Amino acid sequence: MILVTGATGTIGREVMSRLGPEAEVRVLAREPRRVDTVSGAVEVVRGDYGDPRSLEYALRGVLGVFLVTARVGGRDDADFLRAARSAGVRHVVKLSAAAVTDSGADDLITRWQRDTEELLVGSGMDWTLLRPRSFMSNTLSWAGSIRAEGVVRVLYGSSANACVDPRDIADVAVRTLTEPGHEGRAYTLTGPEAITAHEQTAQLSEVLGRPVRCEELEPEQARARWGERYPADVVEALLGSAGRQRDGAKLRVEDTVREVTGVPARSFREWVRDNVAAFGPR
Repeated sequence: MILVTGATGTIGREVMSRLGPEAEVRVLAREPRRVDTVSGAVEVVRGDYGDPRSLEYALRGVLGVFLVTARVGGRDDADFLRAARSAGVRHVVKLSAAAVTDSGADDLITRWQRDTEELLVGSGMDWTLLRPRSFMSNTLSWAGSIRAEGVVRVLYGSSANACVDPRDIADVAVRTLTEPGHEGRAYTLTGPEAITAHEQTAQLSEVLGRPVRCEELEPEQARARWGERYPADVVEALLGSAGRQRDGAKLRVEDTVREVTGVPARSFREWVRDNVAAFGPR
């Protein structure tokens, strides 16, 4: 039995959809009605990392886990890993981030990710760490302004990031969950090239068949925009991450997707073509 967490999120949803009917799959969700299962063989159970009884039930008979946590600085990883070890889980595949390998990254989010990795590595269970660069799907946040104004507004739009297709992350996750030999490995996952927001905007414009322009934000403008959505310490972490990208920390391309799956990583243009409807009229 494989347990998938984060199945209503970007990566967890893709992982769940890729675990075929031959796999026994259980999904842990705080809101089961939001889980869009593609197979009747998938069991969805209600639970929360902070509810030990729900974890005990969800982990019963589970040997492998795809673990996603998002509450920065919380106890979700510690509580889950304690329950998983008690339940006899053998292998945990954790979604982390490439920033943990950046020597200059010391923001709140990256420190939390490093801490949660250490918890897993020291848990006594087999582990695999997935460390992706930014998701290509993050550009979906541009959809509203593209529809309304034909504009993308970004901070440091000329800086490049080797962003990765969420489907490639999920493909790697499924391999590590269902094949031997990935225990004790940490995989940095990127797309096939480092690409700037200006270049992404140009490709979006081409695929959409209409003009889309990219406008630069000043740091204070970005701080104000992000401050409408996130706590102040998270905003500062995002600004720090953008600064590292400006300084070239996110340029490196890895061939890990091909090495693990046998298939090259998808390009941003491929991602756009497959998701073009998300940027069009509602």
